[in-house]
Amino acid sequence: MANSGIQLLGFTLAFLGFIGSIASTVMVEWKASSYAGDNIITAQSMFEGLWKTCASQSTGQVQCKVYDSLLQLPGIVQGTRGLMLSSIMLSFISILVELVGMRCTTCMADQPEQKDKVALVGGVIFIIAGLLALVGTSWYGHRIAAEFYDPFTPTNSRYEFGSALFVGWGAACLIIIGGSFLCCNCSSKGSGKSPRYPASSSAGQPGRDYV
Repeated sequence: MANSGIQLLGFTLAFLGFIGSIASTVMVEWKASSYAGDNIITAQSMFEGLWKTCASQSTGQVQCKVYDSLLQLPGIVQGTRGLMLSSIMLSFISILVELVGMRCTTCMADQPEQKDKVALVGGVIFIIAGLLALVGTSWYGHRIAAEFYDPFTPTNSRYEFGSALFVGWGAACLIIIGGSFLCCNCSSKGSGKSPRYPASSSAGQPGRDYV
């Protein structure tokens, strides 16, 4: 049978990644203003996320504005939104599946083989969700890096990686690792059978006598 301890570890890692992906999606600092190579002192810092932009003043005041129109958003923002939301939805579905398939739960306790298959399906869904989050954050990060090194981008319009990207990368890795634990922990076909031992040599020769 599957090891419930490894299953619980994988589920915990994946669940933490699920929480991290939600936090990353709602965070504002997907990209932050960069002042690399410039000696200009500014009293304002700009942050952009998937849902709104914020400006932080040197006095500590922060002003945020939600994007006015969905159709006017850049394709990178719309695509990343879709990938992150899809990852969150798949992770939620996988959590429900794992609550049925994990060995430490009582659902389908009389069908251990089917229970392990359900846990395997949940692990696969977790891996897919983690890959979606990884693609979304990496795509957004690649666009930031491309614009940063573009010589035609003005210095005061360059951005660097925000904290939301690092949270998203970490969350995606946790989801993938947790899902891998759940997939690798499925039981083998012969795990429920008793082991076979070779027949004793003395049992095959009952008629031999010794003096």
